[in-house]
Amino acid sequence: MSPILIIAGIVGLLVIIVFVAVVAQFFSLWFQALLSKARVSIADLIGMRFRKVDSRVIVLSRIRAVKAGLPITTAQLEEHYLAGGRVTNVVSALIAAQKAKINLDWDTACSIDLAGRDIFDAVNTSVNPKVIDCPSRESHKATIDAVAKDGIQLKARARVTVRTNLSRLVGGATEETVIARVGEGIVSSIGSAESHKQVLENPDNISKTVMARGLDAGTAFEILSIDIADVDVGVNIGAKLQADQAEADKHRFQAEAEKRRAMAVAQEQEYKAEVEKNKALVVLAEAEVPKAMAEAFRNGNLGIMDYYRMKNIMADTDMRSSVAHPSKPDQKNE
Repeated sequence: MSPILIIAGIVGLLVIIVFVAVVAQFFSLWFQALLSKARVSIADLIGMRFRKVDSRVIVLSRIRAVKAGLPITTAQLEEHYLAGGRVTNVVSALIAAQKAKINLDWDTACSIDLAGRDIFDAVNTSVNPKVIDCPSRESHKATIDAVAKDGIQLKARARVTVRTNLSRLVGGATEETVIARVGEGIVSSIGSAESHKQVLENPDNISKTVMARGLDAGTAFEILSIDIADVDVGVNIGAKLQADQAEADKHRFQAEAEKRRAMAVAQEQEYKAEVEKNKALVVLAEAEVPKAMAEAFRNGNLGIMDYYRMKNIMADTDMRSSVAHPSKPDQKNE
């Protein structure tokens, strides 16, 4: 035999060995799919290896879909896998939705899964509604506090039964929004009650009022019922507010009275200063009298007899003043 034939035979043998090894690697999956009537070719399995796709996840998911009667192709499963989706979760959700007679197609399920929502949990919630505590257990508040028109505080806890609305799951608000809206509705309902006794007598009126508001609009859930689990009486907020207002008014009136007192004291001091000023002016005026008399003597306008008569008049005036206003005994002793 020629060397060329020997080399060709060796190469052919190596190719056959490699092909058998590759086929043997995917044979179990291929054979499993074949027996399940969910045909997947060897070429598709080899292509998945090159595309970095987990062939086992794709084949097993296709087998489950075919057995459930879902028209899902291998290409669709690969596409969702490469997009970062959870193929197993989506197929499980579609099977559960089909069994529960829920209208859910492949594209919708994939979009919900790629949006980060748990599509399988959403389908389960559609079949088995779940109960949400309001306020939530993670909240730092244990009750929803509201005040009736009579000023009495009420502390309420509610339980909201919801189921998933698959058509609004993408872009719909989450549980936190539902809890916030229900809490707001409870506060508004209690606040509009004329008396806290009305709320205690008929707590179901709160549920009816809140349900009538359509709080599930724009959310990913449909509210089935709102049940008031507990209502407790808190403090008398109205009386407390009145007491605080009275205390604030007292401080305000005290401040105003202190302001008026300070203004009166300041005005009194101003008057005293004005009196002292006028006394000083009188003293200054009296000091000018001797000067004027001396000037009159020099100019001949005042004679000596006129001077003596003026002194007699001043002495007579002092005597009359002492008779009219006698000094006190202690002043005489002094």
